[in-house]
Amino acid sequence: MRFTFLHAADLHLGSPFRGLSLRDESLATRLASASRDAFADLVDRALEEQVRFAILAGDIFDGDWRDASIALFFNRQIARLAKAGVPIYLLKGNHDADSVVTKSLSLPDLAHQFPTGRPGSFELPEWRVILHGRGFSHRAESENLARSFPAPRPGWFNIGVLHSSLDGRPGHASYAPCSLDDLRAKNYDYWALGHVHAHEVVARDPYVVFPGNLQGRSIRETGAKGAVLVDVEDGMVADLRRLIVDRARFAEIALDAGAHEDTATLLRAAEARACAEAEQAEGRPLALRFRIFGASPLHAQLAADPARWRDEFEAAAQRAQDDVALERLVLDTAAPPSATRFDSEFDFAALLDEALADPELRRAALAALATIEGKIPAPAPPFGDELDALLREARDLALARAERGGDSA
Repeated sequence: MRFTFLHAADLHLGSPFRGLSLRDESLATRLASASRDAFADLVDRALEEQVRFAILAGDIFDGDWRDASIALFFNRQIARLAKAGVPIYLLKGNHDADSVVTKSLSLPDLAHQFPTGRPGSFELPEWRVILHGRGFSHRAESENLARSFPAPRPGWFNIGVLHSSLDGRPGHASYAPCSLDDLRAKNYDYWALGHVHAHEVVARDPYVVFPGNLQGRSIRETGAKGAVLVDVEDGMVADLRRLIVDRARFAEIALDAGAHEDTATLLRAAEARACAEAEQAEGRPLALRFRIFGASPLHAQLAADPARWRDEFEAAAQRAQDDVALERLVLDTAAPPSATRFDSEFDFAALLDEALADPELRRAALAALATIEGKIPAPAPPFGDELDALLREARDLALARAERGGDSA
């Protein structure tokens, strides 16, 4: 007996694109609808593959709904699966826990929600499949939920559905922590996990899989995104296929300014790298971050006029492809070791470094950033999270302009 099922997680429907400010309004509009479009495409592909059932392992919604439009969209999509006779098994994660999403809509008959206060199981007798799962009752779930899962059903294909960080993954809060040994101890045939946004096959005996999220939402979520199709034959996983459905991509390009003699060659290198990223995106809109680093004689020129160079690098990105835009330019360069002193009495660079290390200045800077964030419509860029980078940029700008002024004297 052979069948295929779908395993997806972390749809984050209703989530904004964080820290993204694009001057191309049409591209910004396409990015805003990318998460919904990716889920609609996922349903299309699942129907084409004739999956026997679908698992959505948590964080279907990004949080409580502002209105019912997100829920109605989700209901419309899973109704397409239900009409085709495909059962859907839903789990609540930290973003859509009972305590977070307080509203609800009735679900199609073939949509089943795992309980949150205890584990629950659902059977598919035709395929001799049983699914065991337990969702989050509150956001910050610290209990090892895996230990409460029931024993496997002998002779059936047992699937565990869990939203968890396992024993920790970079960039993800430690929710419902457990170890790989905890999962293996249950003797299930497949663990359908959620929470970690990067695709990862943690183990193959049994299969323990993070499908990743459906759509990248910030520069922290780069590369292809989607779900997985699991082929089962004679009670064993025969194949695992990645299903890419994202509608937009993020990428970061790092360039060493020290490897370039002038800004013209640096910009040509940026354009070439942008072309390569655009080719990998295969026609999807692409938001690029350029990070220019390294000790270089170009440092003063770049730091003296960051607004101009943002425009230049955005133009380089646009030359790569119509649907490529600049997410941000990060100038992380430094003057060569033989940087000039501007006065025989003091070292201006050292004076700036001393000022930036002052705790009072840092507190004042954080307070100023909080005031600015409060005046920007949500979602505001995470200024406070990048205080060190912003202070370095201010230092470099002051140093570059001082050096330029000294050269003209």
